[in-house]
Amino acid sequence: MIEQGQSIPESVLTELTADGMQNHTSEALFANKKVVVFAVPGAFTPTCSQAHLPGFVALADKIKAKGVDSIICVSVNDAFVMKAWGDAQNADEILMLGDGDASFTQALGLDMDTASFGGVRSQRYAMIVENGVVTQLNVEAPKTFEISKAEVILEAL
Repeated sequence: MIEQGQSIPESVLTELTADGMQNHTSEALFANKKVVVFAVPGAFTPTCSQAHLPGFVALADKIKAKGVDSIICVSVNDAFVMKAWGDAQNADEILMLGDGDASFTQALGLDMDTASFGGVRSQRYAMIVENGVVTQLNVEAPKTFEISKAEVILEAL
């Protein structure tokens, strides 16, 4: 598992935009920037839709006021699902990125196998990344939602 002080591995995440599918490299997302990343086990799932994403939507302006260049939500879903979920949640200030093949999540060592429920998914976490290096990493214990909340990350900034 990635740890504080380590660099984000090279990877590609996808976004569906008005211009079509867009690939984002980890270098483009994180180099020379301060970024908050949070990941969820699945778009449209209960805790993710009722609390995790809405918290970051509500606090996006305050988080960005702390010098954060972007807030990224990642899930092992395709970019189509992430766009639909972001639209449904009014997540205009959040970069909704799909990790459809779980390559980013697995490179971080933050994957989990949910078996027949959904297969390989991301653990729930939030992190602060400065110039490609993880400076804060909050990984939730299974079936908990405490340390990856937007309020906790805002406090850490």
